[in-house]
Amino acid sequence: MRKIAVGILTAMVGGTMLVSGAGVASAATATTPHKPGTKLYIRDISPNPVLVKRGAETTTYFNVGASRNVQRVELSVAPEGVRTLAAKSVKGLESWRFAVAFNENDPAGKWKATAVAFDRHGRKLATDSAFFYVKQIKGKDDTRITRFNAGPSKVRKGKTITFTGRLEARDGRHWEGVRNERVDIYYRATGSSVWKRVASDRTSRSGVFYAKTRAYKSGTFRAVFDGDRRLEDTKSRTDYVRVYSWHHRH
Repeated sequence: MRKIAVGILTAMVGGTMLVSGAGVASAATATTPHKPGTKLYIRDISPNPVLVKRGAETTTYFNVGASRNVQRVELSVAPEGVRTLAAKSVKGLESWRFAVAFNENDPAGKWKATAVAFDRHGRKLATDSAFFYVKQIKGKDDTRITRFNAGPSKVRKGKTITFTGRLEARDGRHWEGVRNERVDIYYRATGSSVWKRVASDRTSRSGVFYAKTRAYKSGTFRAVFDGDRRLEDTKSRTDYVRVYSWHHRH
């Protein structure tokens, strides 16, 4: 009879719990046989720890060994000490190998994998368990520049062009203003493909920036934030300013 591998993943639904200092080793418990001569053991969990980046998935493989009288193996995976709220299927591969995809919604910390062996009549023969760790890798926060404006939209040569906008970073489902970060203003003259920095400012407590430069030739402006160790870089939409000489106002 064909041997069957069945996977069940029990995982918490909701926000991610970040746990620092997760260990690397996995500790397998001894096989608990329900029938003499039956062998069942979780051979390997790879990778361990499971490193999960925000917005991505990490697939972990579970390799289970069993004696010849075992006809079916089920594997369950659950966070240790966390009440589970929902279950989803694990992909069963050949030779009692299983694949589980972890993402940012799975709790970080210690997890437990449990394998259960059955005979051809569906009777439970043995169980084995092993511990592994899931670690969430916090990437840089997304940023954006909103309400960018270069004005006035028409200005006489030599007069002042002012720039305003707001630098924001994602905080969960919300966007918050970012303080004390430098935002540069770049300018591309009409007919040119080169962007040149013409001004800069540091954001206020609420993320607002204000800068100015002299008007010399019509062109396009945009605000640029280069990012840092905790924030992604970003740039604003472009804004066009028409520059005219006093005798060519119209």
